[in-house]
Amino acid sequence: MATLRERVVDTLGRLDSEEHSRLGLYLRHSEEGPPITVHDLERVSTPSELADLLLKRYSRTGTPKVLVRVLQQVKRMDLAEEWERYSRMNLKRPYENDGPGLECYNMDQTRKAFVMCVKTGRPGADQDIKNIRNWLGACDFDSMSCIDPDEKELMEKLKEFRDGINGIKDDISCCLVALMAHGGKGFIKTKFNEKVNLSDIYEMFNNVNCPALQEKPKIFLIQACRGDRRDGGVVQTDDEPMELDYSEKTRLPTFSDYFIIYPTQEDHVALRDPDKGSVMIQAIVEVFQQYGKKWHIVDFFTQVNNSVVHTDFYIKKNPIKVVLVMESSLTKAIYF
Repeated sequence: MATLRERVVDTLGRLDSEEHSRLGLYLRHSEEGPPITVHDLERVSTPSELADLLLKRYSRTGTPKVLVRVLQQVKRMDLAEEWERYSRMNLKRPYENDGPGLECYNMDQTRKAFVMCVKTGRPGADQDIKNIRNWLGACDFDSMSCIDPDEKELMEKLKEFRDGINGIKDDISCCLVALMAHGGKGFIKTKFNEKVNLSDIYEMFNNVNCPALQEKPKIFLIQACRGDRRDGGVVQTDDEPMELDYSEKTRLPTFSDYFIIYPTQEDHVALRDPDKGSVMIQAIVEVFQQYGKKWHIVDFFTQVNNSVVHTDFYIKKNPIKVVLVMESSLTKAIYF
């Protein structure tokens, strides 16, 4: 509560006298609960006292929402945007209302993305590239592209991308690697059908090979088949004790802070429309258009999955169902 109060006091202290007057007017007409009265405002004379009044009237969870709205009315969009970001960073799931919120990764620094797409033999891939680039741009990523590579070019480009991250002088928040191609169980294919193991790519960004991303999220978006199986759907009607080693103060697993999204379950095909592009990429765009950056990335892709699962697809008139698969070793929440 003390931290939130300090934020409120700081915000109110950055308003001039005219803005304070308009703020009071809008607070008196608030629809977020009992409005603040003229008498209430007459009893406060400092930002600290007004902050206490707001927190008492609207509570810890309601005050940020009220501030966003009234600051927009006062035309202090800079402050309103700060509170919108704060609200996203402290958003709780409905079932967390009685407990602490998730700690969040710091996403205020540079965000790097790598976009690889094999267009050869994949109608609709151009639309996927467009959609992914637009989404990453809206999420403030600086992107590097690799289109129709062979195996050597892909690995060289990934190494260049990884080394660039390690060489960044200023801090970096995260990286996102989007790989769109044909594939199979544990691998993707280049334009010449060369197989590239996904494990080799993941390893390039682990805590040993990419120290700049230690304790920072590494997101992998894989748009590729994972096998040949097709799901037609259904009609609805550690055992050993651990010995703790306290000899070192800080150690990390080799692989941590990963978030990997697959467009289908293991051994199954992924779906791509020749005109609209891949099913998962389409769903990402649709959900983002509706909800934007409001959700933690796991919740966001859960909604993407919900959209995919409840949509019927057909291949040669045969029904096909797909479900996204997420693998996570995240330790905090990610809000774009």
